[in-house]
Amino acid sequence: MNFIKSLLLLSCTMVAGQNPETLHNGNFKTEEICTKTNNVFAPGEKIVYKIYYNWGFIWIAAGEVVFKVEELQDQYHISAAGRTFKSYDWIFKVRDYYDSYIEKATLRPDRTVRRVLEGHYTLYDDVTYDHDESKAVSKKGKTKESLNTEEVDLESCTHDILSSIYLMRNMDFSSKQEGTRLPMNIYLDRKIYSIDVLYAGKDETKRVKGLGNCKTMLFRPQLVVGNVFKDNEGMKIWVSDDENRIPLMIESPISVGSVKAVLSEFSGLKYPADY
Repeated sequence: MNFIKSLLLLSCTMVAGQNPETLHNGNFKTEEICTKTNNVFAPGEKIVYKIYYNWGFIWIAAGEVVFKVEELQDQYHISAAGRTFKSYDWIFKVRDYYDSYIEKATLRPDRTVRRVLEGHYTLYDDVTYDHDESKAVSKKGKTKESLNTEEVDLESCTHDILSSIYLMRNMDFSSKQEGTRLPMNIYLDRKIYSIDVLYAGKDETKRVKGLGNCKTMLFRPQLVVGNVFKDNEGMKIWVSDDENRIPLMIESPISVGSVKAVLSEFSGLKYPADY
């Protein structure tokens, strides 16, 4: 799994294995997800995360991911660019780029473009979506000059990874019970994953590196079926409990220590922030 995709998957807090007996009446309905418009982020928003490997008290900064929002006519252009720091490039160089063009009216993607460089591995993937016909067309290959085309059937209200993050930020959990789930269909690598987002309650004094104590909402992913994730039951995502609803810290255990993505820089937020 590539560098930036890992962070994006963490950010959208995917969980699977929905158990009807554990669901609350306050769960989000399909119509809420399919017709959502934006009232959380603004054009010009920029959010930067530092990626750390953490062993006990030792934090090693290995790279960063930068998210940006631009306004087009009837779309938002959401971009995410991930890279290792130059001091690590000689070990394993990463330059990953995601671009998602999403409808203002629904926040669903019209087009997704991925450009991946990780060591000697390269990938280019350009996906266009026809939600009325429930079809997506993927042009994918090692380079832009060596693409193969495949058509994929979509489920209702399908999102890509980036659009799902910005949709989730627009979902209001303030009156939801702990254990509430947000169902989503996400397109990834020519497959559709039907997943849930699990709300695990509030953590009002979470200490975030560089930010101090923050009021947060906690999302705790469970095991996702298939090859997208391994065992991620220990993964945690802390989202700002304010009108901006941006992930402040993401933590996932590995065999030794953990990997953490920590908010390090932001500008152009729609609402004031005190972190």
